[in-house]
Amino acid sequence: MMQWNSEQQELRDAAVRLGTALSTGYLERDSAAEFPRDEWKRLSESGLPALPFDRRFGGLEQDLLTTMYVLEGFGHGCRDTGLSFSLTTHIVSTGIALQHFGSPALQERFLPGICTGDLIGAHAITEPDAGSDMLALRTSGRVDGDELVLNGSKAYVTNGPVADLIVVYVKTDPEGGPFGTTAVLVERDREGLTVGRPVSKMGLRTSPLSELFFDDCRVPLENIIGGRGAGFLVFDHVISWEVLCSFAVNAGEMQHRLEKTLDHARNRTQFGSPIGSFQAVAHRIVDMRIAVDTARRALYDAALRVSRNEEATVDVAIAKLLTSEANMATAVAAVQTYGAHGYMTESGAEHDVRGALAGLIYSGTSDIQRNRIARMMGLNTTVSS
Repeated sequence: MMQWNSEQQELRDAAVRLGTALSTGYLERDSAAEFPRDEWKRLSESGLPALPFDRRFGGLEQDLLTTMYVLEGFGHGCRDTGLSFSLTTHIVSTGIALQHFGSPALQERFLPGICTGDLIGAHAITEPDAGSDMLALRTSGRVDGDELVLNGSKAYVTNGPVADLIVVYVKTDPEGGPFGTTAVLVERDREGLTVGRPVSKMGLRTSPLSELFFDDCRVPLENIIGGRGAGFLVFDHVISWEVLCSFAVNAGEMQHRLEKTLDHARNRTQFGSPIGSFQAVAHRIVDMRIAVDTARRALYDAALRVSRNEEATVDVAIAKLLTSEANMATAVAAVQTYGAHGYMTESGAEHDVRGALAGLIYSGTSDIQRNRIARMMGLNTTVSS
């Protein structure tokens, strides 16, 4: 079991309070599919986006485990799951990529804005035909003098419509295999970059998503992150942080859901008894508790291995698989326990189901995670990932 000191607990408690304060009106924002600019500003002013970054850039210099612990607290307090998702994307996909692989010049130029939230970050890897297959990327990066010329398109870019900075993964060497992909930082106002219209989606509606189009978009070579051909290395590091941080938020959401569902089961009376006294309901809530505890343990166990620079591919995949499926299962269980009220939009329970479903897809689908685990076990699956 993890032990947290007073400073870590204070950071988490503050994140819970902040999340609670930012939840007002979240169902209306979700219905309108609006990015919550005012809430983002308040979130940024709190210092939460600065959690894992060096103090010289305005960060709080917290390690991976503490960052997860605090973000879990934010998930416990915040009902706006789209806002939480945009936050973790901003921190990890752009900020962590820059902190761990960016040149000193890139860090000095952009990390202060990442820490304050004045610069919103995103990353673009998925393509319509490539999906999660990084080796099949078609968006190209051609060197021309001291510039990289980008051509192609990206799909399903979280924060795309509002991002100021985007880490784009492009093919710089078609014959290079894993070493033929490069990560490059692209500013929103670069000529040749077109941001598509926000895409309507089932859940996480306050986290905007769009396509990106590159038409001879010229970016200085100095914007390359980690060096030419290091895109796979950058992404491998980023995806571990992305899984652990975003699903730590989900663990907090699940804990809050469990507490509210338990309270409802104790106080809702049917046939003269609290519904929690009925075995079917009680067992459902017990399963919720087991799901939350198991997911949390898997996340922090995986994070320990990552923080020690140990091989953690299987651990991260298991943590992602367990937490995403637990989040979905507990969201459905809450609706069932609330009954008809849970099916109504005003309850917020159906909002959670829509948001949880996305976790089975982003950061590598459940099928991909199972394939990855099977391959690491020495099984020859028909599809590699």
